[in-house]
Amino acid sequence: MAEEVSRYAGIPLGELDLFKFHNDNSFVKIKENVRGANVFILQPTCRPVNDNLMELLIMIDAFKRASAARINCVIPYYGYARSDKKDQPRVPVTAKLVADLITVAGANRIVTMDLHSDQIQGFFNIPVDHLTSQLTFAQYFRENIDLSNAVVVSPDAGGAHRARSLAERLKLGLAIGDKRRLDNTGSAEILNIIGDVKGKTAIMFDDILDTGGSLTDAARTLEKFGASRIVAACVHGVLSKDAVDKINNSPIEKLFITNSIPLPAEKKSDKIVQISIAEMLAVAIKKIHAEESLSILFR
Repeated sequence: MAEEVSRYAGIPLGELDLFKFHNDNSFVKIKENVRGANVFILQPTCRPVNDNLMELLIMIDAFKRASAARINCVIPYYGYARSDKKDQPRVPVTAKLVADLITVAGANRIVTMDLHSDQIQGFFNIPVDHLTSQLTFAQYFRENIDLSNAVVVSPDAGGAHRARSLAERLKLGLAIGDKRRLDNTGSAEILNIIGDVKGKTAIMFDDILDTGGSLTDAARTLEKFGASRIVAACVHGVLSKDAVDKINNSPIEKLFITNSIPLPAEKKSDKIVQISIAEMLAVAIKKIHAEESLSILFR
């Protein structure tokens, strides 16, 4: 993705060495002069989450000590985003902890996309540019899917605002899954679909696809309620455990994800289509460097 962003932005990638010693310690050496430079670090915080996060912190420190003028961290997928509140006794708010670590390390700005909850922006004491993939998905759907008889579906009430925003961009109706969390387990079941999906193309939309259980359960419920076609769009394709097998064995015809997380060869499938966000990130980087508004990326 970094190479693709570099091509769109017309800015060559910088050079650095990043490796691990035999004792498992990570090390970074910047191989060019960055004194007074406006640096953009494009770094995932997906699996292996802790290694990627530690690499990011070490790179920030290296650029700070090399006298970079500004250090901008471009983090398309923000790891630990779902640990954003204290909803049980004696548990951490890890999304806030990660924000503190990045800030204290020396970052000046964060560029991220489709956070699990908007409140995470407030965890930082530095500027946060919170981008959305909805324009990218909306453009792709207009060009590749017959929307004449379609409806956008949120798998649960928690993501309804996200799905509603996409539905408004596509000028489509909205349906919502009524999900119930099962006692003493981490699983859930979809009891009902609120909205008209009978005979329609259902476009399920969510931010994170982890194990795929909720999404595939929602797809089967949509099939039961008479949806004629079912496709799904998820911003961040974590695809942990047997998520790909679940997708392949579900009524979902196609799953659209962004490349905010790399898609390894063993997780590729004929059903999975990856849509690039590189151009959006390149535009954001150029506008931030020129100190211009990013509002064009939201219209």
